[in-house]
Amino acid sequence: MTQRILQKWQGAGNDFVVEVTSEPTEAFWNVDRVAAVCDRHLGVGADGLMIALLDANTITMTLLNADGSRAEMSGNGIRCLVAAVRRATHDDRDVITVKTDAGEREVTLHLDGDRGYGTVSMGTVTIEAPIFGSEGVARVGNPHVVVMDRDKWSDRQREAVAADLALQVGGANVEFSTVISRERVRIKVIERGVGWTRACGTGSVATAAVLNAKGVVGVNVAVENPGGELTVQLKGNEAVLGGPVAFVADIAWAET
Repeated sequence: MTQRILQKWQGAGNDFVVEVTSEPTEAFWNVDRVAAVCDRHLGVGADGLMIALLDANTITMTLLNADGSRAEMSGNGIRCLVAAVRRATHDDRDVITVKTDAGEREVTLHLDGDRGYGTVSMGTVTIEAPIFGSEGVARVGNPHVVVMDRDKWSDRQREAVAADLALQVGGANVEFSTVISRERVRIKVIERGVGWTRACGTGSVATAAVLNAKGVVGVNVAVENPGGELTVQLKGNEAVLGGPVAFVADIAWAET
């Protein structure tokens, strides 16, 4: 029997199990094991599993979706990962750089016990030509399709729309957006490899960037996710994401 020591954290309801380790464990976390620990009925329950590999002064993030597939970046997840690292190592730095599949990202995180608030330098946001039925396609390290939501749509209809649009770009997160004002939007997100999520950091950035390019919102946007509010500050073609983190539980995960 193998036992892994994990932490569970959430950011605006976007929840993750995190393994902080100085030994590479990615080979252990195959698709079946990731899906098992992330299962909301038979496992711990999470939108994804993250490995924080510590090597000297370097932190490398591996992000695996709930279905076991690999993802490039998570704006909420990286804050949770840094919080887990600080809790596990008693690191008191407020600013930490993390290597991700989307490149290095700087995280500023202020913790008060097991809760806190942080910002993430999200790097370059690339906006591509919209596909039919969307407002635009954006890449924030990972791919997104932004859609204007319609009140008449049921969630089943949204799921069908998302499946069609995501397929056209080879897989993507899909944001259903409602503009409240130039400073505020509301989104619902179907995330690649996860499904419906309570919040999506990269999706919030993608939505703000696409709608800003269309002249609908400004450069500072509050994004209401079902699980809580995130903030996006656009700086040219780059963005800074802000949002909360909260500790949920320590976990000893036994796998035979």
